Amino acid sequence: MAILFDNFKDWKKYCEEKNLPLHVPVLEYETEQKGRTEAQIWDGLQRAWNVMKEAVQTGLQEEMTSRSGMIRNGAKRVAGARTVLSPEFQKLVSRALAAKEVNACMGRVVAAPTAGASGILPGILTTIQELHELPDQSILEGLLIAAGIGLIIEQNASLAGAVGGCQAETGSAAAMGAGAVVYCLGGSIEEVFAAVAITIQCMLGLVCDPVAGLVEVPCVVRNASGAAIAYSSAQIAIAGVNPVIPVDECVEALGEVGQSMETRYKETAMGGLAATLTGQNIAKKVLIQDIEMLPDEGDA
Repeated sequence: MAILFDNFKDWKKYCEEKNLPLHVPVLEYETEQKGRTEAQIWDGLQRAWNVMKEAVQTGLQEEMTSRSGMIRNGAKRVAGARTVLSPEFQKLVSRALAAKEVNACMGRVVAAPTAGASGILPGILTTIQELHELPDQSILEGLLIAAGIGLIIEQNASLAGAVGGCQAETGSAAAMGAGAVVYCLGGSIEEVFAAVAITIQCMLGLVCDPVAGLVEVPCVVRNASGAAIAYSSAQIAIAGVNPVIPVDECVEALGEVGQSMETRYKETAMGGLAATLTGQNIAKKVLIQDIEMLPDEGDA
Protein backbone atom coordinates (compact mmCIF):
# COMPACT_ATOMS: atom_id res chain seq x y z
CA MET A 1 0.00 0.00 0.00
CA ALA A 2 1.31 3.46 -0.86
CA ILE A 3 -0.12 5.04 2.28
CA LEU A 4 -1.40 3.73 5.57
CA PHE A 5 -4.97 5.05 5.54
CA ASP A 6 -6.55 8.22 4.22
CA ASN A 7 -8.30 8.90 7.49
CA PHE A 8 -9.06 7.65 10.99
CA LYS A 9 -12.41 6.24 9.92
CA ASP A 10 -10.74 3.81 7.51
CA TRP A 11 -8.13 2.84 10.11
CA LYS A 12 -10.88 1.96 12.57
CA LYS A 13 -12.90 0.08 9.94
CA TYR A 14 -9.87 -1.99 8.87
CA CYS A 15 -9.10 -3.03 12.45
CA GLU A 16 -12.71 -3.92 13.24
CA GLU A 17 -13.21 -5.94 10.06
CA LYS A 18 -10.03 -7.96 10.62
CA ASN A 19 -10.26 -7.99 14.42
CA LEU A 20 -6.79 -6.44 14.78
CA PRO A 21 -5.29 -4.26 17.51
CA LEU A 22 -4.89 -0.68 16.35
CA HIS A 23 -1.09 -0.84 16.15
CA VAL A 24 -0.93 -3.87 13.83
CA PRO A 25 -1.80 -2.09 10.54
CA VAL A 26 0.93 0.45 11.27
CA LEU A 27 3.40 -2.37 11.82
CA GLU A 28 2.31 -3.92 8.52
CA TYR A 29 2.75 -0.56 6.79
CA GLU A 30 6.24 -0.15 8.25
CA THR A 31 7.39 -3.60 7.13
CA GLU A 32 6.02 -3.03 3.63
CA GLN A 33 7.38 0.48 3.19
CA LYS A 34 10.83 -0.21 4.60
CA GLY A 35 11.24 -3.77 3.33
CA ARG A 36 12.17 -5.00 6.79
CA THR A 37 10.98 -7.81 9.01
CA GLU A 38 8.75 -7.18 12.00
CA ALA A 39 11.72 -8.01 14.25
CA GLN A 40 13.76 -5.29 12.57
CA ILE A 41 10.92 -2.78 12.96
CA TRP A 42 10.60 -3.57 16.67
CA ASP A 43 14.37 -3.21 17.02
CA GLY A 44 14.27 0.19 15.34
CA LEU A 45 11.46 1.30 17.63
CA GLN A 46 13.44 0.20 20.65
CA ARG A 47 16.45 2.23 19.50
CA ALA A 48 14.24 5.28 19.02
CA TRP A 49 12.73 4.77 22.47
CA ASN A 50 16.20 4.51 23.99
CA VAL A 51 17.21 7.81 22.38
CA MET A 52 14.06 9.45 23.74
CA LYS A 53 14.85 8.25 27.26
CA GLU A 54 18.47 9.34 26.95
CA ALA A 55 17.39 12.82 25.84
CA VAL A 56 15.21 13.16 28.94
CA GLN A 57 18.05 12.10 31.24
CA THR A 58 20.57 14.31 29.47
CA GLY A 59 18.34 17.34 29.78
CA LEU A 60 17.76 16.71 33.48
CA GLN A 61 21.35 15.93 34.42
CA GLU A 62 23.73 17.85 32.17
CA GLU A 63 24.41 21.52 31.49
CA MET A 64 21.83 22.77 29.01
CA THR A 65 22.71 26.22 27.72
CA SER A 66 22.06 27.06 24.09
CA ARG A 67 24.47 29.18 22.05
CA SER A 68 21.96 32.04 22.00
CA GLY A 69 21.73 31.95 25.77
CA MET A 70 17.93 31.81 25.72
CA ILE A 71 17.90 28.24 27.06
CA ARG A 72 19.54 27.75 30.47
CA ASN A 73 18.77 24.55 32.36
CA GLY A 74 15.02 25.11 32.52
CA ALA A 75 14.21 21.43 32.93
CA LYS A 76 16.46 20.99 35.95
CA ARG A 77 14.96 24.07 37.57
CA VAL A 78 11.41 22.85 37.05
CA ALA A 79 12.26 19.36 38.31
CA GLY A 80 13.71 20.78 41.53
CA ALA A 81 11.26 23.61 42.11
CA ARG A 82 8.49 23.85 44.68
CA THR A 83 5.59 21.80 43.40
CA VAL A 84 2.56 23.60 42.00
CA LEU A 85 1.30 20.44 40.33
CA SER A 86 1.27 16.84 41.52
CA PRO A 87 4.75 15.24 41.57
CA GLU A 88 3.81 13.13 38.55
CA PHE A 89 2.68 16.16 36.57
CA GLN A 90 5.83 18.02 37.55
CA LYS A 91 7.86 15.13 36.13
CA LEU A 92 5.87 15.24 32.90
CA VAL A 93 6.57 18.95 32.41
CA SER A 94 10.25 18.77 33.34
CA ARG A 95 10.86 15.74 31.12
CA ALA A 96 9.24 17.33 28.09
CA LEU A 97 11.36 20.43 28.70
CA ALA A 98 14.47 18.29 29.14
CA ALA A 99 14.27 16.45 25.84
CA LYS A 100 13.44 19.64 23.93
CA GLU A 101 16.34 21.50 25.57
CA VAL A 102 18.66 18.77 24.33
CA ASN A 103 17.45 19.60 20.82
CA ALA A 104 17.95 23.34 21.38
CA CYS A 105 21.51 22.59 22.53
CA MET A 106 22.27 20.46 19.45
CA GLY A 107 22.01 17.09 21.21
CA ARG A 108 20.57 13.85 19.89
CA VAL A 109 16.77 13.57 19.80
CA VAL A 110 14.03 11.76 17.89
CA ALA A 111 12.04 14.06 15.61
CA ALA A 112 8.55 12.96 16.58
CA PRO A 113 7.18 14.21 14.30
CA THR A 114 9.65 17.13 14.10
CA ALA A 115 12.72 18.29 16.01
CA GLY A 116 10.76 21.33 17.14
CA ALA A 117 8.32 19.04 18.94
CA SER A 118 10.88 16.46 20.05
CA GLY A 119 10.24 16.84 23.79
CA ILE A 120 6.55 15.96 23.79
CA LEU A 121 6.52 12.20 23.16
CA PRO A 122 9.55 11.51 25.38
CA GLY A 123 8.03 13.49 28.25
CA ILE A 124 4.65 11.83 27.86
CA LEU A 125 5.82 8.25 27.42
CA THR A 126 8.56 8.17 30.07
CA THR A 127 6.07 9.49 32.60
CA ILE A 128 3.22 7.13 31.69
CA GLN A 129 5.61 4.17 31.72
CA GLU A 130 6.83 5.03 35.22
CA LEU A 131 3.38 5.88 36.55
CA HIS A 132 1.76 2.64 35.36
CA GLU A 133 4.85 0.37 35.34
CA LEU A 134 4.39 -0.41 31.65
CA PRO A 135 6.84 -2.71 29.84
CA ASP A 136 8.81 -1.35 26.91
CA GLN A 137 6.70 -3.42 24.52
CA SER A 138 3.61 -1.39 25.45
CA ILE A 139 5.50 1.83 24.80
CA LEU A 140 6.74 0.57 21.43
CA GLU A 141 3.16 -0.21 20.44
CA GLY A 142 2.27 3.29 21.57
CA LEU A 143 4.96 4.66 19.27
CA LEU A 144 3.34 2.82 16.36
CA ILE A 145 0.01 4.40 17.28
CA ALA A 146 1.67 7.81 17.39
CA ALA A 147 3.22 7.16 13.98
CA GLY A 148 -0.15 6.21 12.47
CA ILE A 149 -1.74 9.35 13.89
CA GLY A 150 1.06 11.49 12.52
CA LEU A 151 0.83 9.97 9.06
CA ILE A 152 -2.88 10.70 8.77
CA ILE A 153 -2.44 14.27 10.01
CA GLU A 154 0.38 14.78 7.51
CA GLN A 155 -1.80 13.56 4.64
CA ASN A 156 -4.78 15.75 5.49
CA ALA A 157 -3.21 18.81 7.12
CA SER A 158 0.49 19.25 7.95
CA LEU A 159 3.16 18.47 10.53
CA ALA A 160 5.33 21.49 9.68
CA GLY A 161 5.31 24.83 11.43
CA ALA A 162 6.31 26.48 8.17
CA VAL A 163 3.10 25.19 6.59
CA GLY A 164 0.52 25.17 9.36
CA GLY A 165 1.95 27.04 12.32
CA CYS A 166 2.83 25.55 15.70
CA GLN A 167 -0.59 23.88 15.84
CA ALA A 168 0.71 21.58 13.09
CA GLU A 169 3.97 20.86 14.89
CA THR A 170 3.55 20.73 18.67
CA GLY A 171 -0.18 20.24 18.15
CA SER A 172 0.36 17.11 16.09
CA ALA A 173 2.96 15.79 18.53
CA ALA A 174 0.56 16.31 21.42
CA ALA A 175 -2.22 14.54 19.52
CA MET A 176 0.12 11.65 18.76
CA GLY A 177 1.09 11.43 22.42
CA ALA A 178 -2.48 11.60 23.70
CA GLY A 179 -3.56 8.77 21.43
CA ALA A 180 -0.53 6.71 22.43
CA VAL A 181 -1.28 7.15 26.13
CA VAL A 182 -4.88 6.00 25.79
CA TYR A 183 -3.80 2.99 23.73
CA CYS A 184 -1.06 2.02 26.21
CA LEU A 185 -3.63 2.08 28.99
CA GLY A 186 -6.01 -0.23 27.15
CA GLY A 187 -8.40 2.34 25.75
CA SER A 188 -10.79 1.52 22.93
CA ILE A 189 -10.32 2.74 19.36
CA GLU A 190 -13.01 5.35 19.98
CA GLU A 191 -11.19 6.59 23.08
CA VAL A 192 -7.83 6.73 21.29
CA PHE A 193 -9.28 8.79 18.47
CA ALA A 194 -11.25 10.96 20.90
CA ALA A 195 -7.95 11.84 22.61
CA VAL A 196 -6.54 12.92 19.25
CA ALA A 197 -9.63 15.01 18.48
CA ILE A 198 -9.67 16.73 21.87
CA THR A 199 -5.97 17.55 21.66
CA ILE A 200 -6.33 19.11 18.21
CA GLN A 201 -9.29 21.13 19.46
CA CYS A 202 -7.13 22.48 22.31
CA MET A 203 -4.13 23.30 20.10
CA LEU A 204 -6.02 24.72 17.12
CA GLY A 205 -4.78 28.12 15.93
CA LEU A 206 -1.37 28.14 17.66
CA VAL A 207 1.09 30.20 15.62
CA CYS A 208 4.76 29.45 14.96
CA ASP A 209 6.78 32.54 16.00
CA PRO A 210 10.34 31.49 16.93
CA VAL A 211 12.39 34.31 18.42
CA ALA A 212 15.43 35.06 16.24
CA GLY A 213 14.34 32.20 14.01
CA LEU A 214 15.72 29.69 16.50
CA VAL A 215 13.77 26.66 17.69
CA GLU A 216 14.14 27.72 21.32
CA VAL A 217 11.66 30.39 22.44
CA PRO A 218 8.75 29.76 22.74
CA CYS A 219 9.30 26.27 21.31
CA VAL A 220 10.77 24.67 24.44
CA VAL A 221 7.99 25.74 26.80
CA ARG A 222 5.38 24.81 24.19
CA ASN A 223 6.67 21.26 24.35
CA ALA A 224 5.87 21.25 28.05
CA SER A 225 2.42 22.75 27.55
CA GLY A 226 1.77 20.37 24.65
CA ALA A 227 2.58 17.41 26.87
CA ALA A 228 0.23 18.77 29.54
CA ILE A 229 -2.60 19.20 27.03
CA ALA A 230 -2.00 15.68 25.74
CA TYR A 231 -2.34 14.26 29.25
CA SER A 232 -5.51 16.19 30.00
CA SER A 233 -7.00 15.15 26.64
CA ALA A 234 -6.11 11.51 27.28
CA GLN A 235 -7.78 11.68 30.69
CA ILE A 236 -10.93 13.21 29.23
CA ALA A 237 -11.07 10.69 26.38
CA ILE A 238 -10.43 7.59 28.47
CA ALA A 239 -13.32 8.67 30.68
CA GLY A 240 -15.57 8.32 27.64
CA VAL A 241 -16.27 12.01 27.05
CA ASN A 242 -17.46 12.67 23.51
CA PRO A 243 -15.31 15.24 21.63
CA VAL A 244 -18.45 16.06 19.57
CA ILE A 245 -16.44 16.96 16.45
CA PRO A 246 -15.10 13.69 14.93
CA VAL A 247 -11.34 13.29 14.71
CA ASP A 248 -11.21 13.43 10.90
CA GLU A 249 -13.11 16.70 10.91
CA CYS A 250 -10.73 18.06 13.55
CA VAL A 251 -7.81 17.23 11.25
CA GLU A 252 -9.60 18.99 8.38
CA ALA A 253 -10.01 22.04 10.62
CA LEU A 254 -6.31 21.90 11.45
CA GLY A 255 -5.50 22.03 7.76
CA GLU A 256 -7.99 24.80 7.05
CA VAL A 257 -6.67 27.00 9.85
CA GLY A 258 -3.11 26.38 8.70
CA GLN A 259 -3.95 27.43 5.15
CA SER A 260 -5.68 30.57 6.41
CA MET A 261 -2.85 31.59 8.74
CA GLU A 262 -0.78 34.55 7.63
CA THR A 263 2.75 33.78 6.47
CA ARG A 264 4.33 35.79 9.29
CA TYR A 265 2.92 33.25 11.75
CA LYS A 266 4.51 30.25 10.00
CA GLU A 267 8.08 29.95 11.23
CA THR A 268 9.23 33.15 9.52
CA ALA A 269 10.13 34.96 12.79
CA MET A 270 8.18 37.95 11.47
CA GLY A 271 5.17 37.87 13.78
CA GLY A 272 4.02 37.08 17.30
CA LEU A 273 6.74 36.85 19.97
CA ALA A 274 9.48 37.14 17.36
CA ALA A 275 8.18 40.58 16.38
CA THR A 276 8.19 42.00 19.91
CA LEU A 277 10.80 44.60 20.88
CA THR A 278 12.70 42.07 22.98
CA GLY A 279 12.41 39.43 20.29
CA GLN A 280 13.86 41.79 17.69
CA ASN A 281 16.72 42.81 19.98
CA ILE A 282 17.60 39.15 20.57
CA ALA A 283 17.53 38.55 16.83
CA LYS A 284 20.04 41.38 16.28
CA LYS A 285 22.39 39.96 18.93
CA VAL A 286 22.17 36.48 17.42
CA LEU A 287 22.95 37.91 13.97
CA ILE A 288 26.02 39.72 15.32
CA GLN A 289 27.19 36.51 17.00
CA ASP A 290 26.81 34.60 13.75
CA ILE A 291 28.78 37.22 11.82
CA GLU A 292 31.56 37.21 14.42
CA MET A 293 31.83 33.42 14.11
CA LEU A 294 32.32 33.50 10.33
CA PRO A 295 35.93 32.76 9.27
CA ASP A 296 38.03 35.53 7.77
CA GLU A 297 38.46 35.38 4.01
CA GLY A 298 42.13 34.65 4.48
CA ASP A 299 41.28 31.62 6.63
CA ALA A 300 38.93 30.10 4.09
